[in-house]
Amino acid sequence: MSQAKDTLLRLFALLRLIPTEPQRIATPTLLEKLRERGFSVTLRSIQRDLNRLSIPFSLQCNDSEVPFRWSFTRDAPLKLEDMDASTALALYLSESHLNSLLPQTVLDQLGPQFRRARNFLGDLGHNGLADWARRVRAIPNGKTLLPAAIAPKVWAQVSAALLERRQLEVSYRSRSKSELKQFRLHPAGLVSRHAISYLLASVDGYDDLRQFALHRIQHVHVLDEPAVLHAGFDVDDYIATGIFSHRQTDTQVELVADVHPQIAFLLDETPLSHRQTLSDIPSHTWKRLHAWVPLDRETLWWIFGLNDNIRVHAPQVWAEEIRQRVSAMLTLYREA
Repeated sequence: MSQAKDTLLRLFALLRLIPTEPQRIATPTLLEKLRERGFSVTLRSIQRDLNRLSIPFSLQCNDSEVPFRWSFTRDAPLKLEDMDASTALALYLSESHLNSLLPQTVLDQLGPQFRRARNFLGDLGHNGLADWARRVRAIPNGKTLLPAAIAPKVWAQVSAALLERRQLEVSYRSRSKSELKQFRLHPAGLVSRHAISYLLASVDGYDDLRQFALHRIQHVHVLDEPAVLHAGFDVDDYIATGIFSHRQTDTQVELVADVHPQIAFLLDETPLSHRQTLSDIPSHTWKRLHAWVPLDRETLWWIFGLNDNIRVHAPQVWAEEIRQRVSAMLTLYREA
């Protein structure tokens, strides 16, 4: 019985080592990998196993060169090959990002793949791709807040309703009034921005789309009734309206400012916009910046983040707001 079990495990391990065409693997390589996994096997026994498994598992042998090379056909009914290193690396690096973008049903299906990817890279030891996963990270610009906590049931119900185009009944805590409100929603889209994920939906009886932060949804229930489809809705067009960037106008304005040499160096490498120039200021080490930018709050917050490394001349609305903010801060700290 033990011998039969060992044989079954060896055959299973053998099948997992065989790639799908056009990739192939040579029989000596299979022998080496099986021995690495602790199987006592000969090249002859591997050849016998492959010939025996070729028909039921749609294996094909390329005998045009020696040693022979084996692969699964593209339409093989069952594919048991190990995950390749490139796929494992891509899944490993994308897992945390996809958690806030994919429906829960899809995440549940991908869960075993994510685990396989982590285990695969862990087993590679000092392989280059395993080292890549340990050495490479993407760091967002600026201070990153921890993601708002979303109840697993909320995420599962909201993503299911969006996927199946069904209505939602929610209890939502308003940020401004801090009170629970009951809504029947017709989902249209989902946007993840910084640390917060938003459901884009219309309230039953209204046509306009609103944003509902998922972490403020206290209770949620997917209804059987189909959601009203928002004809012509495109999430990219919706974002382009500037609704998430607090745009003050649809037109672009020319930002004119004097910037510190270090800021000028940064902007020369990573421009603020495609239409940007940096020029010398006579008898001064600072540079004069001209850049066409959207008149939105995000650009203004970027300017505030530079503190005394920038002096804004235009647009006038920003220069005036900066003066007012600086005056208010001066008063605040004098009182302290």
